[in-house]
Amino acid sequence: MPNYFHDNDDLKFYFDEYLDWDALVRVTEFLHRSPDGFKSAAEAKPVYRALAETVGEFVANEVAPRAAVIDREGVHLEHGAVKTPRALDEVFEKIKELGLHGLNLPRELGVGGLNAPMTLYFINCELFARADVSVMAHHSFHGGIAMAMLLYSVIEGTTEIDPATARIVKTRWLNEIRELAAGEAWGSMDITEPDAGSDMAALRTVGEQDAQGNWFVTGQKIFLTSGHGKYHFVIARTEKAVVSDDPMAGLKGLSMFLVRADASSLDRVEEKLGHHGSVTAARTFEKAPAELVGKRGEGFKYMLKLMNNARLGVGFECLGLSEAALRLAKAYAAERKSMGKTIDRHELVADMLDEMETDLQGLRALAMYGSVENELAEKKNLAQHFLKAEETELKAQLTRESKRHATRTRRVTPLLKYLAAEKAVEIARRALQLHGGNGYMQDYGAEKLLRDALVMPIYEGTSQIQSLMAMKDTLGGIIGNPQGFLRRLAQANWRSVSARDGLEKRVAKLQALSLAVQQQLVTRTAGDKFKSLKGVPLAQWPTAFLKDWNPKRDFAFAMLHAERLTRILADEAICEELLRQAQRFPKRRELLERYLERAEPRCRFLADEIATTGDRLLSTLKSREPTARASA
Repeated sequence: MPNYFHDNDDLKFYFDEYLDWDALVRVTEFLHRSPDGFKSAAEAKPVYRALAETVGEFVANEVAPRAAVIDREGVHLEHGAVKTPRALDEVFEKIKELGLHGLNLPRELGVGGLNAPMTLYFINCELFARADVSVMAHHSFHGGIAMAMLLYSVIEGTTEIDPATARIVKTRWLNEIRELAAGEAWGSMDITEPDAGSDMAALRTVGEQDAQGNWFVTGQKIFLTSGHGKYHFVIARTEKAVVSDDPMAGLKGLSMFLVRADASSLDRVEEKLGHHGSVTAARTFEKAPAELVGKRGEGFKYMLKLMNNARLGVGFECLGLSEAALRLAKAYAAERKSMGKTIDRHELVADMLDEMETDLQGLRALAMYGSVENELAEKKNLAQHFLKAEETELKAQLTRESKRHATRTRRVTPLLKYLAAEKAVEIARRALQLHGGNGYMQDYGAEKLLRDALVMPIYEGTSQIQSLMAMKDTLGGIIGNPQGFLRRLAQANWRSVSARDGLEKRVAKLQALSLAVQQQLVTRTAGDKFKSLKGVPLAQWPTAFLKDWNPKRDFAFAMLHAERLTRILADEAICEELLRQAQRFPKRRELLERYLERAEPRCRFLADEIATTGDRLLSTLKSREPTARASA
């Protein structure tokens, strides 16, 4: 029988050899205090592997064969209710039987939780997505929403924990978590509105409190994945701004609520280009009874907790889809003959397949690194809630370590979401191209993969939003610590000439190129900022330059080149991770060499684009500004 875990040697390398299961088991079992938890990676790893093998076999034999039928029949709204394909219902009945919805939930909740690491869940995401992204997406809104309920309850202090055993005694939404884990319900994250997509400060849905302290939510939310679910985490505005520049007019005025579906109306189910087995819905809330999560004004903070995990999840989803596209293309090219030989032996086709595989393996390296760092950051932070009052030294240590891991995952997450999504589209399109005319037909499945891939650069934060986040953090870090940046630049330049390992030299050269581009962008940004100080009294320069930054005006050049910078940063991060692998496992050197062969010329090209383009377009945009037109 086929098994999507067994046939993937690169994935098995991470599972069997590279992933730091010791660290993951320790924080997942809350520092090994739970009496019924695993005491070591040696105990846990065989169980985790058996779970991955089970999922690999399940998706290959139960999900993949149904994917075409699910795609063809799709989901529809009939008489106010969502009708799903029978094949999809069959899949989810089997998922319930396997108990996969409770994979990451603690054992003591009595929901069949396996308390597995999130990294194992993300590996399963790749396996599911290789079979069908629609199934993967809907599956994530069962256990994912249950985990969100538990996480939010712990953070807001409504979960009671026994510090002696690190076991959860009670938690706020226990009944709801049990229902979700059993597969009897699911939920969604309700953020987007008709006039507010990426601009969350423009959200209009409101949360209002009556005289008795009860909360109600009013507004419409759209593009809700699994929006026909029972439980909805809704972002709404609760704080009214006094003046236009009041912080409460922006993100600080948002709060998070849990709303039941029966308190709202399902407006429609979208007819989409792809993901036909996944419901994308719109809902209207009209004074719907709601439960406040945490404190008012903390909605954006709570949303980021979900979004960060969701973006990592999309990264693994893109891996699965890309793996399916690559294997489809390889299999077809190995059989299709042209001009006396199979097309995989033609140079152009061989080059395409080689680049597809290299990009995919590089992205998997970045995804695994990001997943582990994110999990360690989140769980070392959560573990502090499970400590005894007198364990102050351990709490301080966990705080320091959590911040260090969080810094790393903050760097990696937008890079992974950006590049994995863009490459999923590219790899799927190439798979269709390699099929020729057959690829355009529905018989081979290539066109479905491309349709499914096209949403990846859009949902859970567009590619452009990821780029702006990466650019802002990168340049902000330089402005905040210029000495540290110059030190890193000098070190990269030195390693590029002094390293004994040729591959390490090449990675250092790529790092130096990336840092040089960053230096160019921040120098240009600072120069433009200095120009804006004309007419400002000299005594006010420190405040105007160091504090009073207007992103829309002062970062114009950097924003123009944000995607180019992000591609360089992503290649840099991938090569750094592959170098770490190669230093521990010599067999990985071949992959690093292949990736560098692709990354070096494209990064040089992107650097040249940043250095030589942009002024004309920026001048054109400036001339179109209202003030410029008024003065003309």
